[in-house]
Amino acid sequence: MNDPQTSIKRKFSASALSARTPVLSFLGAICLIGCACAASAATPAWPQQWIATWAASPQAYRPGPEGPMPHVAGRTVRERMRVTIGGDELRVRLSNEFGTTPLVIGGASIGIPAGPASVTAGSLKTLTFSGQKSIVVPPGAPVLSDPVEMSVPPGSDVSISIYLPQTEDMPLTLHTLGLRTAVISPPGNFTARLRVPEASRTTASVFVTALMVPRERGQFAIVALGDSITDGNASTVNALRNWPDDFARRLAAAGLGQKIAIVDEGISGNQLRHDFAGVSAQARFDRDVLATPGVRYVIVLEGINDLGFPGVNMMGHMLAPWSSMPTANDIIAAYRQLIARAHAHGLEIFGATLTPFKGTFVPYYTDSKEKVREAINRWIRTSGAFDGVIDFDAALRDPEHPHRYLPRYSSPDHLHPSDAGYKAMADAVNLALFRR
Repeated sequence: MNDPQTSIKRKFSASALSARTPVLSFLGAICLIGCACAASAATPAWPQQWIATWAASPQAYRPGPEGPMPHVAGRTVRERMRVTIGGDELRVRLSNEFGTTPLVIGGASIGIPAGPASVTAGSLKTLTFSGQKSIVVPPGAPVLSDPVEMSVPPGSDVSISIYLPQTEDMPLTLHTLGLRTAVISPPGNFTARLRVPEASRTTASVFVTALMVPRERGQFAIVALGDSITDGNASTVNALRNWPDDFARRLAAAGLGQKIAIVDEGISGNQLRHDFAGVSAQARFDRDVLATPGVRYVIVLEGINDLGFPGVNMMGHMLAPWSSMPTANDIIAAYRQLIARAHAHGLEIFGATLTPFKGTFVPYYTDSKEKVREAINRWIRTSGAFDGVIDFDAALRDPEHPHRYLPRYSSPDHLHPSDAGYKAMADAVNLALFRR
């Protein structure tokens, strides 16, 4: 006689065996999904990131017949930039930060330059923004172009063309000391032309504040934050002879040109603590340093204008009253704020010593101001507050007259370096700082 329980077990076993294939397939699928998820968690995919390969700090300007920026309303501006790290795609950042009304970009293009006004045949590509050929940029805002496929080797130039259809000039967002010749067309949209007809020229960077390429593993950016000495004042126009550009060439010669980007966020006349020719270094630190894609290091060369401007009357305009003259501790407190903000974002920050300035017009230089500069430099060198020190003062000063530049390193104004002086600055940067 059969045991009822045995019969039930046999039936269950038979039923289970008959369903074995789909059940096991289902369980196998779960296992595979689980394994895939585990593998994904162990080795996450590198998300698409971008890194700044060129930048210029934005400033406010109203165009006119005199000065660095002629009229641009209803015209096309074609300007050039040199990338540090290269790539197969590019994005362009435009800014209306200092505009008081919406900025209409009626068209834009990018190409490989064959001079200030021309691009090489076959290289010209249309830039789009959110899929459109034109865009309205709100006051105070930037805009990013869509990625455009374009092979750009490290250390090569690109040309950006922008058509501005407004019929009246408006306050512009630009970088005054672009140091590269750009052309402004007669009225009309010439962004699709290989050659833009020329009505006027400028050496400012107009609306374009950054170029970005896809970031690869191991790549990072250095931001050079500074005043006119970082901006390259007194260097040869169109020669790219400021110290960040010379440093980019040095990186390329050391085989690091495709690993390390350096972007120049200098503003002529900039100060640490007060706005002048652009917002102060403290006020723009988030925008120009912390928000830079791919940044890992920042080099700060700021403070000489904080010392020099007090008491100076230039063409009937007082740059700063004597009462605003800072102590060394005032400047050091500002440095400590930048250090704290950099460290809060995981960046390393290097302090650069203030360069000599005796021989400039009085009272930009005085013996009392020199004593403050020397006290600041002692603190930079010895305090250990910065993550590293770059001694530009030692690289440029005359050993026999340490308050002055070595003659071959000085421009005629005795405040800014010559081309040779800028190269000496680039050569003074220890590459080991960026290999930690």
